[in-house]
Amino acid sequence: MTGQSIFLPGVSNARELGGYKAGGKRIKNGVLIRSSVLGKASPEALDTLQKQYRVQAVIDLRSGMESSSLPDPAIEGAKNIHLPPFEMEDMLAGIDPALVEQFSDPKMDRMAFFQAAYEGGILSDRLYEQFLLTDYSKRAWKAFFQVLLMLEDDRAVLWHCTDGKDRTGCAAMLILFALGADWDTVMQDYLLTNEYNADKLYAVWKKTAALNWPRDKVNGLLFMSGGVFAGYMANAIGALIEGYGSVEAYLGQELGVGITEIEELRRKFLISLDMDS
Repeated sequence: MTGQSIFLPGVSNARELGGYKAGGKRIKNGVLIRSSVLGKASPEALDTLQKQYRVQAVIDLRSGMESSSLPDPAIEGAKNIHLPPFEMEDMLAGIDPALVEQFSDPKMDRMAFFQAAYEGGILSDRLYEQFLLTDYSKRAWKAFFQVLLMLEDDRAVLWHCTDGKDRTGCAAMLILFALGADWDTVMQDYLLTNEYNADKLYAVWKKTAALNWPRDKVNGLLFMSGGVFAGYMANAIGALIEGYGSVEAYLGQELGVGITEIEELRRKFLISLDMDS
């Protein structure tokens, strides 16, 4: 875990893709950064992103509802870009509107919201397909890759959602496949979230032990509390393969990331295995 970690006080699940092997090379360090919400980042964290990583763009994948409740801070020299792959109101259409209105309120009854989400089937392991296969999501990811392609060679990009695991994880998956990483690397990166949130997830697991809930309900609460499960990402990748033949074909057909763009991304973000970055 430490090899991917980035120390950003006030920001959880902060890490980078640098160091992963991809396409016979490896990803440069310090250029592709993923995290949870930045709204509570300390001045030290923002200073690190500006001066050490020279972040050029911060891509906020949260819905408008989430972003307005806790806006991203300004980082000198960086552009804040809002690219939600879905709007929360659409995904939560089956939940009591009163609960939806409270979604971004830190004082809301989280257990009541979880019960409604669980009963509404929102915590399905097919969830990520909504992040990838709608026309709305495809437009967001197409714009996302345009930001990557326009990134200056000596600058970094950071993308995030709320917990830095689901929408952020889908973005990381698409980037890693575009750069030539294999399935194991993609899943390794995705599942790291459970290590970063281990203490919180253990506390939730202990709390549910006496509730005699079915396994899928326990897993749903763990997922909503910051955990991830391999099946969610495996199903998302599987849906792209089923629909397009490969993730790379999806990138080309739907996002405009074809052979030329893939070559540019690999030129920009990969180095030889024996080089220092």
